[in-house]
Amino acid sequence: MSDRAFNFLFSVFMIFVCLGTCIALLMNGQAESVDGLFLILMCLAVALAFALYVMFMIKRAMEPPPPPPKAAAAAKPAAAKPEPVAQTQAE
Repeated sequence: MSDRAFNFLFSVFMIFVCLGTCIALLMNGQAESVDGLFLILMCLAVALAFALYVMFMIKRAMEPPPPPPKAAAAAKPAAAKPEPVAQTQAE
């Protein structure tokens, strides 16, 4: 499995885990405390971060591949090297 596929699957898994945790906190009534609200906020922030990464990954995968380099550009002669600058000593 490629690293992009693994990152995509892991990101989707983390999004579902974070959203599932938020739902469980709401169903259990633990979201009524300040700690529960903070935990929901953190889970939603983590889910948002992974969702943004997934959106970036999908957008990047939909871009067309770059054109292949032209043969004329590869056959360019190397530029002449500049002359070294003479060093002077300050007294």
